[in-house]
Amino acid sequence: MTTFEAVTLVPGHARAAGIALPPLSFWGGYDAQRGVIVDATHAGHGQRLASRILVMPRARGSSSSSSVLAEALRNGTGPAGIVLTERDLILSIGAIVANELYASNVPVVMVDEAAFAQLAVADAHIEIDARDATQPATLRVIAP
Repeated sequence: MTTFEAVTLVPGHARAAGIALPPLSFWGGYDAQRGVIVDATHAGHGQRLASRILVMPRARGSSSSSSVLAEALRNGTGPAGIVLTERDLILSIGAIVANELYASNVPVVMVDEAAFAQLAVADAHIEIDARDATQPATLRVIAP
């Protein structure tokens, strides 16, 4: 098992299979109702994020992505957790709103480039433990 420290952007806990993708805009790029990437130009076109840990360097696109992410989490079609290499206020707001309004538990964390490189190629489950926002989050890569 490999372990990494992360910065907690949104507290929570999740354990699920990881999915590494290039930057995605939820606004116009993700169908929150069906739970599928609909941006035909995106490398993840047609893939589902539900119950997965989304690993991507950063988000792309509109500030409206927060509302699409919150809606996807309300519908149960959003990711179980999000791992980034850059702080992202838009995705964080979407997760915070969903956590507050819909009692979801979706952590958003930030890792350094070295950890990200390993997480992006891991064919495994990822556990995010970011329950205590005053402490560094812990990410564990768990073989399937």
